[in-house]
Amino acid sequence: MKSKVLLLVYLDLVVIPELPLGPKKIAYLGTPDIAVAPLKSLHQLGLDISIVVTGEDKRRGRGGKTAPSPVKVESERLGLSVVHDLASLSSVNVDLGVVVAFGQIIPESILKRVPMVNLHFSLLPKWRGAAPVERAILAGESLTGVCIMRVEKDLDTGGIYRKEIIPLDADKPLNVIRNELCEKGTELLVDCFRTGFGTPLPQSGEASYANKIKPDEHRIRWSQSAEEIGRVIRLENAWTLLNGKRLHILEAKIDMTGRQEPGLLKGTHVGTGKGNLDLITVKPEGRKEISAKDWINGIRISVDTRLGE
Repeated sequence: MKSKVLLLVYLDLVVIPELPLGPKKIAYLGTPDIAVAPLKSLHQLGLDISIVVTGEDKRRGRGGKTAPSPVKVESERLGLSVVHDLASLSSVNVDLGVVVAFGQIIPESILKRVPMVNLHFSLLPKWRGAAPVERAILAGESLTGVCIMRVEKDLDTGGIYRKEIIPLDADKPLNVIRNELCEKGTELLVDCFRTGFGTPLPQSGEASYANKIKPDEHRIRWSQSAEEIGRVIRLENAWTLLNGKRLHILEAKIDMTGRQEPGLLKGTHVGTGKGNLDLITVKPEGRKEISAKDWINGIRISVDTRLGE
């Protein structure tokens, strides 16, 4: 029998329903690739996914055609009902909403009607917000993690049902780390449905916010240290300029013993504010990715050629 107990938040008199006991009928809210694996696992678990809410079809990749989100593609393959409007949740009968990288704030009017949990890729309350993995990488942290949390009206402030700490290896790029977090988070989410969510624990510790990464943050500033630039490269969209054209740095090795002026290019070595970077893979503007050695052999550089100019 479903629980009808209500939690009254006295600070603002917002009534939020408690999680039901043994939820079977759910709504799923997610959009990008990282939200596909949890959806598939919940479907395989035998849950009744009554509705999937995902981002609008939009232009993805090259060309002018619009394309559905990865979650929409998978949902249609599974034969699930898909909508783009959050307001649709007001007219559907579900026990629980599951949110994974949805990319939109859930309005209070929806939360009052449908209790929700969120799979969040950080060790809350650290890195609340849109880009928790990216901010952890840029901060040079050695640990990250994943949480199953209760959704509240304030951003990522809800109690924690499950938490797992994961090493944040310094040589792993963003996509690899995300996939590891998604795999572990999916396991935690499945465990919640199999054994019960239990009582959430309040978040504890100092909160920090992971604002969305701005395009200019991917631009390499050669006055920074090799370690700091290496973190930008791990976000997988790092770029610099050479003769007015963009050069994407896809992979590089940090050499903290090197001493070279910032931006100065000698072979595949580039100087930084502290240490050097040894370029491994690059992608010149308008071309395919190429090994840095092959790229250097195919261009003309002088003794004072600098990246970033």
